[in-house]
Formats: sequence, C-alpha cells, structure tokens
Amino acid sequence: MATKWLRNTAALVLAAGAFLLCVEGVAQDKDKAKESPAVQTVAPPDSITEGTVTIGGQAVAYRAIAGTITVGSTSAQDATLAANGSILPDSGVKVPADLNEAPATARMFYVAYFKKDAVAAHRPVMFLYNGGPGSATMWLHLGTFGPRRVVVPDTKHQAAAPYSVIENQYSLLDTCDLVFIDAPGTGLSRTFGKDKAKAFYGIDADGHAFARFIHRFLSKYDRWNSPKYLFGESYGTPRSAVLAADLRDVDLNGIVLLSQILSFDNSVDDPRWNPGVDQAYALALPTYAATAYYFKKLPTQPAALKPFLQEVEKYALGEYMTALLKGSELTDEEKRAVAEKLHGYTGLSVDYLMRSDLRVVGGDFSKALKLDEETTIGRLDTRFQGPDLNPLSEGAEYDPQSEGISSAWTAAINDYLHRELKYGQESTYWDFAGAGGDFSWDLRHHAPEGPPANDVETGANVMPDLAFRMKLNPKMKIMLAGGYYDLATPYFEGVYEMHHLQIPKALQSNISYHYYEAGHMIYVNEDVLKQFRGDVAGFIKSTEDGH
Repeated sequence: MATKWLRNTAALVLAAGAFLLCVEGVAQDKDKAKESPAVQTVAPPDSITEGTVTIGGQAVAYRAIAGTITVGSTSAQDATLAANGSILPDSGVKVPADLNEAPATARMFYVAYFKKDAVAAHRPVMFLYNGGPGSATMWLHLGTFGPRRVVVPDTKHQAAAPYSVIENQYSLLDTCDLVFIDAPGTGLSRTFGKDKAKAFYGIDADGHAFARFIHRFLSKYDRWNSPKYLFGESYGTPRSAVLAADLRDVDLNGIVLLSQILSFDNSVDDPRWNPGVDQAYALALPTYAATAYYFKKLPTQPAALKPFLQEVEKYALGEYMTALLKGSELTDEEKRAVAEKLHGYTGLSVDYLMRSDLRVVGGDFSKALKLDEETTIGRLDTRFQGPDLNPLSEGAEYDPQSEGISSAWTAAINDYLHRELKYGQESTYWDFAGAGGDFSWDLRHHAPEGPPANDVETGANVMPDLAFRMKLNPKMKIMLAGGYYDLATPYFEGVYEMHHLQIPKALQSNISYHYYEAGHMIYVNEDVLKQFRGDVAGFIKSTEDGH
C-alpha cells in the first residue's frame, strides 16, 4: 500500500528505577518497577473474543485473538526472548538496565481468526499484511477476508462518519484461518531499544522480522503442520519474496501477490531520476490506456477493454520500447510517429507527448489526462478523481483515492478493535510507521546467494528471492493479482516481472494470473471482491494438499 498520512503519536510511559519499564497505555508503579526482574518491553495481554460470520449462506463460528508477539533484531537475540518480550531465564542474558541501550526488539501486533470446531493442525493458515513500506494492515484486515468489512463507495469520496462496518460475506474463514499482521512500527506494533529504526526499517530487516514472527506464531499455536500461505499487497509483495526466501525451513503451499512490484526499476512514480532504464514507461502504458478508455478520452473508443489492452501490451514491449532504447538516436520523424501512436492509446496530445520526450511519469499522467476539466485522477485507483489543487503544477499533488477512503478505514479499524475485539482502547493505531518518529527505509538488499547489499549497484530488486524459493520448493504455487487501473504498481509490471524470473521454464506453470477492472486496492469494488474471494479460495483448495 502506498504511504499513508501521519496520525497522532503514541506516548511511551517510562517508569523510573534501575531500568526503564515500558508498558504502552498503562501507568506503571515505580516501586514495582524497581523490584521487577522483567525485561523492558512487557506486552499487554491478548484479547480473546468469539463471533460468527455468514459465508455462502452458512454461519461460520470463529475465535479471534488480538495480541502481540515480540521478535528480536537478530536470530541470536530472538532466541533469548519469550513471545511476550521477556528474557528467557535459561538464556544467560542479563536484563538490560536501560531500554535505550538494550538490543532492538519489535512487538508485532496481530489479529488471528481461527474457525471453531475445525481440526487446527491440518487447517490452512494464511498470513496477511499490507505494504508501504510503513503501512499498517488495516486495509486488508477490513477490506478483504476478515469477518468484518468497511463499506465505501467505489470511485467516490466517502462521506464523513458514521461509517458502515458490516459482516463480511466474502471472508475466507470457511476456507482457512487468517492472521493479519502489522509491520514493526505500524498499527499497534511497536519497536524498542538501541537503533530500533535501523533494526527493522529496511528490505532485509523487515523480512527477517516477519520470518521470526511466523516461526513464533507456528509454535505458539501448534500450526507447524498446517498448509501455509503468504498474502502481501503492494510493498507486501517484495516482503513476501524476501520472507519466502528467509523461511527456508518452511515449505509454503502458496503465495498470493496483490498489486506487485518486485523490481523498483519498474516503478513509474518517478523514473526520470533513473535515466537510461526505460521499461517503467512501457510497463505503465497499458494502465494509461485502460484509464483513458475508462474516461472515454481516446480519439477512437475501442469496443472492449481487454482486447484493446492486449494490443497496447504488444506495442509497449515492441515498437515503443524499441523507440525508447534508441534515446537521442531516434529521428524526429520516428519520434512523432511514436507520439501519434501514444496519443491513440492514452488520449494525451501529440504536442504533450513530444515535449515529454515520449516518457510520461505516473503523477504527470494523473494531472494531464483531465487537465481541461481542472481534475486530478488517482494514483492507487485512476477511476477516482478530484479537483486540482494547483492547475499550473506539472504533476498531481495528491491522490483522490487515498483521500477518498482513508478516513473511513482509520475510523473503522479503531472502532472495531475497541468495540468488538476489546483491544487497544488506550493505544494509538498508527496508519503509517512515520507517526512514531524516526522512519527511513533501507532499500539495500542482499539476495540469496548474491553479493553483499553494499556491493549491488542497481535498484532494489527481490525477483531473485522469489525465484530462489521457487526453485528450492518447486511445489509452491504463486497467485498474481492486480487491477487494470492501478498506477502505483501497474498490472503489466507484475506480468513482466514474472516472465523474467530466473526459474526453469517448467516452473512458470506454477504461476497464475488474475486481473480485474479495479485499482490498487481491488477489494474496494464489491463485485471484484466477490470474484477475487472466489479465486483465492480456489487457489487455496487446489494447493493445500501440497500438490
């Protein structure tokens, strides 16, 4: 998920004494703090509730557990910790006197839903998370397969509160157990200790933290022998690639990748700062075309979307990419011919395309397509639109889709956690990790069997991680999904990346493709959510036996 707006900063309650005792949202008794031998990050107790959800006309009873699992910043340190963050008595590690000098830990918040009266040991379990990097998982939690769903109008700005949170008939609880995880520093997850941001905010550090969380979860709930799935959205897709490679001792049954980006050279957000690497423009062209088709901005409106996109895809990787690769050697006549072709596919004027050197970044397209109407279209979902903030600016200044639905999700997750799950009433739910202060993402990456991160001179790319795990676990299946109207991670980008994985051709059959007439968050559209739910359920049922 793209970066969300900052929210209020939660306070840490510090108790005086020989060491610092941090318990979020609870004032500590100083005398007890002095006497306690506990480690500094005492987690609040889990909250266990029960509920039902009707799926396909059948009532499904479930148990919900809202709680935290603490992980260390290294595997060695992690082995000294209990799940609640206390130091294991037999670890030989002394309790640190000062929290700020203690090794970094992350207390990761999750909500797990277990179907009642099911044989848990062999029941599929799916781990779900959003991206950002730095986004909480409230979007997937209350948008896709949990037992409750927030309702927002598709393509329109949501009216102010009260918002509607309803029983989710598209939940996956009839098919598998679900674990929604907030990344360190997001939602109700918190980080502690020395250099805590460095310890958890980066491609590799983040993947390692999630791997440790999953190991601990499987042990805590005796789910080691269950079929296991990862589900990541947006930056959650590179997290899934890294995580799958890290989990070498866990053969995953499958991975669902929603709105994928594995190589950041493919991002159309601002490739102008990466000159000479032109494929981002070509991979975004089908999304530009789909958007122009949706708004009827094409000089000739095609009869149907999908055949039109197939034509654009072929042109994008053929004549268009060839023209871009020529650089300054492209003649004026050739350049104008390409601009005229792009005009037919995007609705942008030939003059604009010539002045753009045939290279239009995502934000500029969002601004230019409906400039004559003083309207900006969305990044996460180009079907959303709103008034220009500055008609004279070069690119879009905001995302109408993000502004249109974010408040509803923020209100809904807080209300749901407090009222129904009975958790976090005195805590602040951080939509974005930056709300907690120090946040800077380390994009350096050490691929499996690859050179050290500092030695890699290309953009961040975790395609080798996914390929590595697919080769070591050739039974693992991949489900790729996305929306035609997504400019954050254009759908053709995901297709391109999958066809360039360094895997034997035979393993390409392990990948299935599912695209919908929706944006980045395909589940905002209820009809698409219904279809997507059926596709994911089918994916699980076809892979849970390991074949």
